[in-house]
Amino acid sequence: QPHLVESGGGSVQPGGYLTLSCTASGFSADRYSMAWLRQAPGKEREKVACINPTGSVANYADFVKARFAILRTTHTISLQMNLLEPDDTGVYYCARVMNRQTCDSGDNYDYWGQGTQVTVSS
Repeated sequence: QPHLVESGGGSVQPGGYLTLSCTASGFSADRYSMAWLRQAPGKEREKVACINPTGSVANYADFVKARFAILRTTHTISLQMNLLEPDDTGVYYCARVMNRQTCDSGDNYDYWGQGTQVTVSS
């Protein structure tokens, strides 16, 4: 059974940085596009970044403003977050793009991690 586990969340001051990590098991993660999404308090869940199976192509939401980077190895997917802002606060999730679709095929995910909390506050 596919399983995703996030780690690396925490509290940080504005302008700080955090790196989140997602560990994939139970499937061949290098055959799937993987994404990071987040849900801020009172907001809908939104996609932050997505990376293709080989790690050669990545897409980012405009609101990250070139501050974040998604990286991957065979079984881990990392999200490097820099110059964090209070609006970045939320629960961050790692998710598998279903049916081995590409990152630009739509927001369709079949497996999720439990989420990790990121709080940006002074």
